[in-house]
Amino acid sequence: MAIPQHTIDQILDRTDIVELIGQRVKLKKTGRTYSGCCPFHQEKSPSFHVYRDKQYFHCFGCQANGNAIRFLMDIDGRNFVDVMKDLSSQTGIELPKDNQDSKRLSYKREIKKPVSVQVAPAAIVAEQQPAPNVAFSSNNPFEEFQNDAYSEQHFNHNDPFAAFEQFDPIDQNTVQDGNLYDLLENIALYYAQQLPHSQTAQQYFKQRGLSAETIQYWRLGYAPEDWQHLEKAFPYDIEGLRQLGLIRTSDKGRDFDLLRDRVIFPIRDPKGRVVGFGGRALNDEIKPKYINSPDSEVFHKNQLLYGLYEGRKQKAHDWLMVEGYMDVIALQQYGIYGAVATLGTASNTEHLNILFKQNNRITIAFDGDAAGQKAARRTLEIALPLLNDGRELKFFVLPNDHDPDSLIRREGLESFQRMLQTAPLLSEFIFAHLTQNHNSTSPEGKSQVMGELKQLTELLPKHGSYRYLLQQYFREKLGYSRKWQPQVNNDASLSFSTKIDAEEYVIAILMNHPYLYIHFEPLRALISHNQLLFKILNIFNTIFDDLPDDTELSQYYVLGACANYHHDLQHILPQANISDYTSSPEQADKLAEDFSTKLQYQCLQQKIKSKKFTSIAEMRNLKHQIYEIDKKRSLTLLED
Repeated sequence: MAIPQHTIDQILDRTDIVELIGQRVKLKKTGRTYSGCCPFHQEKSPSFHVYRDKQYFHCFGCQANGNAIRFLMDIDGRNFVDVMKDLSSQTGIELPKDNQDSKRLSYKREIKKPVSVQVAPAAIVAEQQPAPNVAFSSNNPFEEFQNDAYSEQHFNHNDPFAAFEQFDPIDQNTVQDGNLYDLLENIALYYAQQLPHSQTAQQYFKQRGLSAETIQYWRLGYAPEDWQHLEKAFPYDIEGLRQLGLIRTSDKGRDFDLLRDRVIFPIRDPKGRVVGFGGRALNDEIKPKYINSPDSEVFHKNQLLYGLYEGRKQKAHDWLMVEGYMDVIALQQYGIYGAVATLGTASNTEHLNILFKQNNRITIAFDGDAAGQKAARRTLEIALPLLNDGRELKFFVLPNDHDPDSLIRREGLESFQRMLQTAPLLSEFIFAHLTQNHNSTSPEGKSQVMGELKQLTELLPKHGSYRYLLQQYFREKLGYSRKWQPQVNNDASLSFSTKIDAEEYVIAILMNHPYLYIHFEPLRALISHNQLLFKILNIFNTIFDDLPDDTELSQYYVLGACANYHHDLQHILPQANISDYTSSPEQADKLAEDFSTKLQYQCLQQKIKSKKFTSIAEMRNLKHQIYEIDKKRSLTLLED
């Protein structure tokens, strides 16, 4: 059984890993984690940790780790499919069946004969090759369609359905169930074949500067004015058209087509299958201007991005979210791949997660007007909880009255690419966004900015360092602290003296930058319980979730919690003089990461040398972990 990744993700999202593992292992809450004795090896002191926010477990003893699926597979010795069936029943999320046998993708084809002409669905065409990167041409892209020879060969203007292959009437004994994907593919072909019959539709694409190659690549088409053109073209597939929402029924019981007199944009899923259509009215007085297929068994607009399949096919690396279909198409024609657009809805968490799976760095375009600012604020609020360490979000603000196409026409392609590459980072955008309505030079204005910032940072993941770094960035920008000094040495750790131990430097870092505890948490399972660092880390593990957001207040909070060790701290802090090497948040974060990696490596090496293992598997896991850390080590690590 093939289970799509999105189904696996949905099941994991609905599974509480703490509750699931808690049924097999006695867990105790310790700070932001849950700990207990590992069920995979014999131990007396707990080294098994479960992280609810990450939906992840890890044993620092035997190195067993994974998600809820992996836990059930290992603890019960079951295979993947059996575990997924169990979790499926618990979460209420149905596992997909084979598409050929799935009832929800099939429909009964009608037996009745068509009233006027006999039309059978056209054969599914082979997928078009990518359009070359061509510049906009002043030539008529439809010229080849409009000559007499082409018209006589391919289209009969008196019979718009003459282009379809004529079949003998369907035998009642041979009628088979239809498939929604096949029907959608045939409808897309039908719409594309109607485009040469509409001068207005051709003129619209011509005015937008689209070449014939681009029109063919995106399979653009036209929906005729006829109120029942789909019923006439696909007389045996009425039930399927109803399931897709492409034909509706009036109050008087008469069927009519959803899309009429509109240019058509076929919408593909990540696998390249046509799942729906977008239609743009050719008459601007018709409202709404854009109509999309309604949600169906195969079309879920909140989980799809227009242009995603095409961008992946073109091996796009950088991804840009724009406003509409034409923006995506125009950028592709200019050679800018990786542009996507939502399907008539505001961007949501699902859309951003889809893009983050393609690349940890994404850019979102907004208009510079009030509506664009409002949309940017809304996007900020849904994006911040997703910004785990390593992810980067940039904002590309378009000038008023410009879309990407018109901006490229005015500024040129090179200028547009330069503006795109230099788009402000999230931190810069937030600062500009919050300071535009407040006087950041006055104490009152600074206080208002920091108050709004606190509301936004509360949305950031607590387990990452970005929350801390963003607050420090704002404090520096507003002049709360001394200005950052240029970094003399690219690696601050190389400049350290060796008068005190590395463990004591770690303690100094923690006292000055409490939120960097996230880098040192793995050391709790590796260092000796008699060491001062172990005792300090245990205190941090207890109080970390309660630390104040203000950096100075958090420092006082930590010093109070570690009051029992104030004599040791009085010796360590002046000796380490950590402030000389952490003048910026970036320096402090990098230094903490370097020290944590260094100490983890040393502790693992010592454990290997001790030859005290509970099993061969534990020894192999330790060696593998040493190997992985050794790969990451560089000259930035503290030398012995």
